[in-house]
Amino acid sequence: MKHAVLLALLSVALLGACTPLRKDQPTQTVASQRSVAAMDSGRDIVLAVTNPQDPPPSHAGSTMLGYVSSANYGAGQRAISELKAMREHYGWREVTGWPIKALSVYCIVLEPPPGMSRDDLLAALSKDDRVALAQPLQDYNVYSAPAPQAHEYNDPYANLQRGFVETEAPAAHTISQGDHVHIAIVDTGADLSHPDLQGRIHDTTNEVDDNAPAFSRDPHGTEVAGIIGAIGDNHVGIVGMAPRSRISLYKACWYPANSPDGARCNSFTLAKAMAGILDTDARIINLSLGGPADPLLDKLLRQLLEQQRIVVAAMPPDGSRAGFPDSVPGVIVVRVSNAAPAPAGVLSAPGKDILTTQPGGGYDFTSGSSMAAAHVSGIIALLLSLAPDLDARSVHDLLLDSSKMVGGAPQVDAAAAIRELRDARSASHR
Repeated sequence: MKHAVLLALLSVALLGACTPLRKDQPTQTVASQRSVAAMDSGRDIVLAVTNPQDPPPSHAGSTMLGYVSSANYGAGQRAISELKAMREHYGWREVTGWPIKALSVYCIVLEPPPGMSRDDLLAALSKDDRVALAQPLQDYNVYSAPAPQAHEYNDPYANLQRGFVETEAPAAHTISQGDHVHIAIVDTGADLSHPDLQGRIHDTTNEVDDNAPAFSRDPHGTEVAGIIGAIGDNHVGIVGMAPRSRISLYKACWYPANSPDGARCNSFTLAKAMAGILDTDARIINLSLGGPADPLLDKLLRQLLEQQRIVVAAMPPDGSRAGFPDSVPGVIVVRVSNAAPAPAGVLSAPGKDILTTQPGGGYDFTSGSSMAAAHVSGIIALLLSLAPDLDARSVHDLLLDSSKMVGGAPQVDAAAAIRELRDARSASHR
């Protein structure tokens, strides 16, 4: 008797395996050929029906396990039956289907029949007791920023700006150009009428003298101001690292008559300039200068740092960090990029053969850590424009961590720093 029952069950299984597919059950292969890209979120509907997982009773045309080789793979007999009946009633075209076991439902994407709007079909389905869920097919976007493409400036010398190009400033400028960030430059005077600086320096203070012609003839301040803030897309000359920042210039250094040693400053003029900055909203202070340690200047500098200013200083040519302003903790020290390892914590930036503005409306190449510091001040303005709450330590670490290898040594990278900043901010909001 037991053998007879077993034989009967096997016969049923074999019979089911040989049974041809019904017309209402298109093959899974055909269904899978329908591209997801062909789905239309303005037209299609997602519909779900209850899909209990209890095995159905066996009968001719099915197996003991309820397997059906069809587009409704994973659907139980109840789901298949209900979908077939509704398809015949409403006339939709099924695009694809899939089971969601965790919810005990079987879902399909369907296209409404010709002559029937999606809204009308959804309204009808909402009243159908066989429907567990019916909703529009919807589109979603991933929240990742597109890779920045370099801004193409019409300034004729932009591609000759070694520092501008090497630090990936054109790519960085697609995201930030330093808007609303105030940079104070303590330096010599500058040519305020230069075509690339006209209107860019909003405030000037002369702590040296009242000699306006000498102010406009000073090269060093003109060079630094051009690197930081030269106008972009004016069909003239170069582009600054932060062309939309706000710049204040404090003349605390001057060129002694008949001296080949360049500009000089002293405790008095520097102290007056720094005291003046204390009463402003400048976030970045560029000090492309240096000298011996000075108690008064150190006190003023510490006060500025306590006010959350970010101070950028040029490293002396001899590499010493024992003087002003480099020795004050919290100051961001910058050297000219080269193959030699940088001292701990010191940033490297382009500072050799840098094309920048010159008095009289011209341009020329210049070198030195003063120019390297100016590049970093400009990059910091790009960062603060995006994240005004950044402090000096965070900025320093961000620039150091995002530096890229150039000539065997790390060098600041404006675009990489912005990407790292945005990634960090996105992660913190998840």
